[in-house]
Amino acid sequence: MTTQQYHIDGMTCAACSSAVERVTRKLAGVERSDVNLTTGRMTITYDEGRVNPELIQDRVSKAGFSASLVEEVGEQESRARDEEEWRRQGEELDEVKRRVITAVLFALPLLYISMGHMVPFPLPLPSLIDMYESPLGFALAQLILTVPILICGRKFYIVGLRTLFKGHPNMDSLVAIGTGSAFIYSLVMTARIPQNPMNAHHLYYESAAVVVTLVMLGKYMESRSKGKTSEAIRKLMELAPDTAVLYEDGMEREVETSSVTLGQHILIKPGSRIPLDGILVQGSSSVDESMLTGESVPVEKQVGDRVIGGSMNYNGAMEVEVTHVGSDTMLSKIIHLIEDAQGRKAPISKLADQVAGYFVPAVMAIALMSALAWWIFGGRDLAFVLTIFVAVLVIACPCALGLATPTAIMVGTGVGAGHGILIKSGEALEICHKVDAVILDKTGTITEGKPRVTDVVAVGKCPEGREEELLKMAGACEQMSEHPLGQAIVNFAREKQMELPMPSSFESITGAGILTQWEGRRVAVGNIRLLEQLHVTASDETREQAARFANEGKTPMYVVEDGRLAGIICVADTIKETSLEAVKQIRGLGIAVYMVTGDNWKTAEYIGRQAHVDQVVAEVLPGDKADVVSRLQREGKTVMMVGDGINDAPALVQADVGCAVGSGSDIALESGDIVLMKSDLMDVYRAIRLSKATIRNIRQNLFWAFFYNVLGIPVAAGALYLLGGPLLSPMIGGLAMSLSSVCVVGNALRLKTLKL
Repeated sequence: MTTQQYHIDGMTCAACSSAVERVTRKLAGVERSDVNLTTGRMTITYDEGRVNPELIQDRVSKAGFSASLVEEVGEQESRARDEEEWRRQGEELDEVKRRVITAVLFALPLLYISMGHMVPFPLPLPSLIDMYESPLGFALAQLILTVPILICGRKFYIVGLRTLFKGHPNMDSLVAIGTGSAFIYSLVMTARIPQNPMNAHHLYYESAAVVVTLVMLGKYMESRSKGKTSEAIRKLMELAPDTAVLYEDGMEREVETSSVTLGQHILIKPGSRIPLDGILVQGSSSVDESMLTGESVPVEKQVGDRVIGGSMNYNGAMEVEVTHVGSDTMLSKIIHLIEDAQGRKAPISKLADQVAGYFVPAVMAIALMSALAWWIFGGRDLAFVLTIFVAVLVIACPCALGLATPTAIMVGTGVGAGHGILIKSGEALEICHKVDAVILDKTGTITEGKPRVTDVVAVGKCPEGREEELLKMAGACEQMSEHPLGQAIVNFAREKQMELPMPSSFESITGAGILTQWEGRRVAVGNIRLLEQLHVTASDETREQAARFANEGKTPMYVVEDGRLAGIICVADTIKETSLEAVKQIRGLGIAVYMVTGDNWKTAEYIGRQAHVDQVVAEVLPGDKADVVSRLQREGKTVMMVGDGINDAPALVQADVGCAVGSGSDIALESGDIVLMKSDLMDVYRAIRLSKATIRNIRQNLFWAFFYNVLGIPVAAGALYLLGGPLLSPMIGGLAMSLSSVCVVGNALRLKTLKL
């Protein structure tokens, strides 16, 4: 099986995208085919042994559209291609704008001539084109003004009639048949005016022309609004600079970013963007990674730290060794994830697509039957029947249905990306709002994932400040240790800005601790085994205190000075500052929160009580976490698994929604349906809120799209007229149809104002 993307040309509404999906899904060997009307792309998965690109393109062509394969190219070429596509779209939008302006300039005098005699105070007209003094001149003036408008809107007739003859009519077909019928009828009436001047009362040039003008105006506004939905990707693409300063043999040289290779060194000057991912080998600075991770506070970078291409360097010069180039950079992967998410449909969109696929033929049938009913049973003349026919055709636009889901998903994923929340698919975004059970891994998710000193306790009756001396002594001696617990003590002492002289001798005792000589003293730091080996005794009070620390999930480290127990330093994996608030907010949404860990029960229960989770599952092997997810799913729950994306991979895959936490690591990007670029549990809450807001927005869009058509079609068919009300003008129908699509896109854009 292979998955490819195709750019589809000629689509104008949901009926078009539904037709392309329908004909490609019928191909034997096609597993999946999704067409995104907003991006104009089709994502198709098929068996290479049974289907090939030529067959796909031929099938799409027979449906009345054209398909071109979006080939995988290098990062630079991909960026250039996207920029070229946006430039082309901009030019097309400018061309549509010019046509709309031209159509409006002709439509205004046309309305003046055709409708001027209907206002309470008749508008003056030259006798040459006055309906009563010169009926033929009156008709010809309208014809002359109508033809340029129809030429400006010729795309409706070209595309609409082509898809109609191909058997897949779309919105353009409705406009083409409706306005074309009105125009041809008016031509016939014009030709008959010399025989009967009263035929001048049966002209519908203004209906045809104004409907085309209003639909063009609506399409222009819709296209302009749709362009705003892809701003997130554009902004990300603009982050990576085109050039980099290469540093070789002590010389600086500016080169194109695309020419830099792995292992080369680049210079990042203050105030410039970092072009590629790498490791800082010299210098230090503050770096703004907000556009990539959503982290608003600048991150301090020291030698050995990773820097991300596209982030902004603030105040220091840095020399960076390049570790990722081209499509392997973090920025490229993020852009690819967002594009992929926007191209994959949410299940909620299937209903709209199915309806849209049959909608246009149904509307044509309704328009024809309504017109015939008024003619046969209502005894109305041809002019009245034509008004009904045209009004039904132009008011029933499936565009709003087709735009309801993809526009909201595009904006929603863009909002998430701006907050460091990468949602990989529309399906994940939709399922997320139904989650009623969240499973949190402990280490690295609820907790920091690295040991930290929590308590420093001096033993016996010691003078004030003895704890600081104890920490300094232990920190100095542990500097030569590679054990993570020892490094935690060193880091904590350095945070306190303590000077740490190196010990004069150092010996590591495996599984117990270290023995050192420091400033003339024999100092040992280790666990209870070290005390036993050194034959150092601890008082009952000290042992009870150590046991209490152990029950709280802390690891007691004993400090021995010249054969005497001097104190205890406790190290533990501490809870992140935001975890408590995150769990509280998630539970506030009515979602049960579980904590799953491989740690012992005592430590797990202590952390669970601190975090206020609903249930703790401890002493679980990495492979068994998926079983916990399965158990909850069998109980009927929709489960989100939140883990670091590495040892939690089986559970992330098993869950309904896998949420990978990992500060944007490569592995996190590959695993999980949602990636949290910051290791912040509050982003789980934000992701759920974003999902709920997006689905609510989609439902609003679908409701109004369906409601509009359910209400509009009967009115256009003359339901109000039957009850003594007015008959709907095709011009009003055209305006309402255009505004419905603009309203749907506008409603989706409201998501940009969402405060997560």
